[in-house]
Amino acid sequence: MTDTRTTGLSRRSFLRKGAVGGSAAAAASVLAAPAVLAQAPIVMKMQTSWPASDIWMDFAREYVTRVEEMSGGRLKIDLLPAGAIVGAFQVMDAVHDGVIDATHTVPVYWYGKHKAASFFGTGPVFGGSASTMLGWFYQGGGAEFYRELTQDVLGLNVVGYMGMPMPAQPFGWFKGEVNTVADIQGFKYRTVGLAADLLQAMGMSVAQLPGGEIVPAMERGVIDAFEFNNPSSDRRFGAQDVAKNYYLSSYHQASEAFEFTFNKDFLEDLDPDLQAILKYGVEASATSNLALAMREYSKDLAELQADNGVIVHRTSKEILEAQLGAWDTLITDLEGDAFNKKVMDSQREWVEKVAYYELMNAPDLGLAYEHYFPGKLKL
Repeated sequence: MTDTRTTGLSRRSFLRKGAVGGSAAAAASVLAAPAVLAQAPIVMKMQTSWPASDIWMDFAREYVTRVEEMSGGRLKIDLLPAGAIVGAFQVMDAVHDGVIDATHTVPVYWYGKHKAASFFGTGPVFGGSASTMLGWFYQGGGAEFYRELTQDVLGLNVVGYMGMPMPAQPFGWFKGEVNTVADIQGFKYRTVGLAADLLQAMGMSVAQLPGGEIVPAMERGVIDAFEFNNPSSDRRFGAQDVAKNYYLSSYHQASEAFEFTFNKDFLEDLDPDLQAILKYGVEASATSNLALAMREYSKDLAELQADNGVIVHRTSKEILEAQLGAWDTLITDLEGDAFNKKVMDSQREWVEKVAYYELMNAPDLGLAYEHYFPGKLKL
């Protein structure tokens, strides 16, 4: 084995020694040759489930930046919005078929294949936050359940990872106030995944629509209330133009995360370090995405109130308790499927242990906020 510490064969010392001997230019050209002969970058075609203007496309762009920089340009990502190749709800099939190499989406968008998809995004709320459930995915066995569902149960040629844990989703947008369960009876309401089953059980008529179709559906009367996810996305697609009452706090989708899915053949054909960059780039983007979300979601919530006349409410305790009761019934129904039951059993065990620590350890942040900013909270 050659020891460069004694022979001095580092690039810098080689060039320096060459300069002394009058051949620095020759040495530089030899060492530069691999860059000249390097292959063109691998281009990965990645479609999202979001309109080009949505803040979630900004989140996807942060992932692209990190992957391309960490790979030294060996990987390039052709990032496309919803509809560029396939519809927002068709991205999983497109990745499986190799029509696209990867997607940035949410598991609930392919929940029609198996209701267990919702367990990785919009499942029962046992008391854990989105961060709690992201911990379950990476440290509590969730990743193996995801692999089993996608590859073994459904036979999909994909590999997937979970990204940014989303803040709990608002109950959503209503034309008038809704304070009781009776107030929401018969509403034509947009949501997705198991949340559709949940709210239908509470007396709503549910339509599952991609984000880009929500406002047109509201304008045509196809729906008369809706949720999507957050103040920034909602404001960008014009929620404030079709409703003025915005209800924060809900159990219908309280623990979701973004999903990054890759065609298995494409991923496994890459060099191991590039596979690792794609995988751990998901973790890196989760941090940057959450920081951006906190800045933009809070800014847009304030501007919806100040500039657009939106009235912000907290969902009533009566409706929240009714959601938990509906979850109880839905969980019982879901447990009839053996795979569903073992996933929910795993989640319950994780939440009972982890959320106990989280909740017992958490100080009353509302008390501190009220101390420094009195009168703003309406809890």
